Amino acid sequence: MVYLIILATVVFTFLGGLFALKFKDKLHLVLGFSAGALLGVAFFDLLPEAIELASGKFDVPVITAIIALGFVIYLFLDRLINIHCHDGNCANSKHRGRFGAASLSVHSFLDGMAIGLAFQVSASIGLIVAVAVLAHDFSDGINTVGLILKNNGKSKSAIFWLIIDAIAPALGIIATMFFTLPAEMLGVFLAVFCGFFLYIGASDLLPESHHSHPTFWTTFCTIIGMAVLYGVVRLAGI
Repeated sequence: MVYLIILATVVFTFLGGLFALKFKDKLHLVLGFSAGALLGVAFFDLLPEAIELASGKFDVPVITAIIALGFVIYLFLDRLINIHCHDGNCANSKHRGRFGAASLSVHSFLDGMAIGLAFQVSASIGLIVAVAVLAHDFSDGINTVGLILKNNGKSKSAIFWLIIDAIAPALGIIATMFFTLPAEMLGVFLAVFCGFFLYIGASDLLPESHHSHPTFWTTFCTIIGMAVLYGVVRLAGI
């Protein structure tokens, strides 16, 4: 069962990325959906999971402070990378895309760890967590490709990072076969990435999706992205 889930995480993420590449001529719509999906992951998945996992050691105000810290850390790093950019035209723009894709890949690795750790508790809990992760792996692939293409990256670079993101959850699952991570610590990591994704979605993908395009359809795609992730998280929790 675990090995089938490992394979499924790779396939679902890769299919999402291929979808984004196929429709890259509609990049503003892809970015709109990606923004909604990232915000949905942050609000409906990472935030409640971080609070639940870390509740044994940290109270809610501490977790929200960690989320804010993650937002500020990404803000600082983004400004550092983008310090010489003006109107999106700069040599560092590709590095910005790679940094965002790398953040998504680390998050995917933690998703894989969550699956592996859940299976250490019981097979039923592991399966529920796996369904939740698989359901948004598709959007993870879209988000990874979207970030690279939006920041002047080529399709070859997008495919490279898509492969990294696709194998990341599989590596996370495999890693838990050799060590365990306290739930509280995993909750802290998720809180940091919640802050990361709030910044990427609200400050990077969302404004870019509206740039030089009618806002109705991009806004619609953003709402759809959030709704899809909400539905996925709710269904996975049944």
